[in-house]
Amino acid sequence: MLKGKTALVTGSTSGIGLGIARSLAAQGASILLNGFGDSEAAIAEVKAAGAAHGIAVDYHGADMSKPAEIEAMMTFGAERFGRIDIVVNNAGIQHVAAVEDFPPEKWDAILAINLSSAFHTTRLALPAMRAANWGRIINIASVHGLVASAQKSAYVAAKHGLVGLTKVTALETATTGITCNAICPGWVLTPLVQKQVEAKAAASGISIEAATEQLLGEKEPSMRFTTPEELGALAVFFCSEAAANVRGAAWNMDGGWAAQ
Repeated sequence: MLKGKTALVTGSTSGIGLGIARSLAAQGASILLNGFGDSEAAIAEVKAAGAAHGIAVDYHGADMSKPAEIEAMMTFGAERFGRIDIVVNNAGIQHVAAVEDFPPEKWDAILAINLSSAFHTTRLALPAMRAANWGRIINIASVHGLVASAQKSAYVAAKHGLVGLTKVTALETATTGITCNAICPGWVLTPLVQKQVEAKAAASGISIEAATEQLLGEKEPSMRFTTPEELGALAVFFCSEAAANVRGAAWNMDGGWAAQ
């Protein structure tokens, strides 16, 4: 379905980003990966996912908190692939603390990576998308783009902002072949979340299974994690012709979290 298209997925050397990159590759899209993880292993996984289509895969290690590095990555992508057709803004970091105890440097870093980086990739990708009259911008905004949790002021502010950026971008491209939408996951079993489960189990002296039930029971009525593969399938849908008039949506895949 995406043969001849190129997708940039930020924060894609593991977890959600890697799952989405694999799903897009399986539909024939060439992929530009980005992140601080094991790039060689990620490249191998994505190449394997798109092997039937003979896709191209490359990597750029831009620090998504630095606009100049984002610009360098976007230039590299255009030179390497001709054009970036699909942008998946997934890069993100987290820090947990009460508002009065929140380190200002952590606030600034979370806003830079979780929100401002999406602005920079979007503004740089749009001219070529407009010239082609086709493009897909998908922002990974989290259920925390829709509802709040205590101790997560910067993350919640950034993700709410990302939903707002999604809506504005959708309005500004509404009469074109470009769409912009957000995906809002709840708990996803990534390596980062697995560490949180293990820490909860160790701190409480309980099993991994009991810690998992505690974590999910606090927020997610379905009592199961969303998978990177499910999020990847939704990203593929957003790139399809069936979603050509889905614009400015903040689509929660959260097991009922935001429905409460």
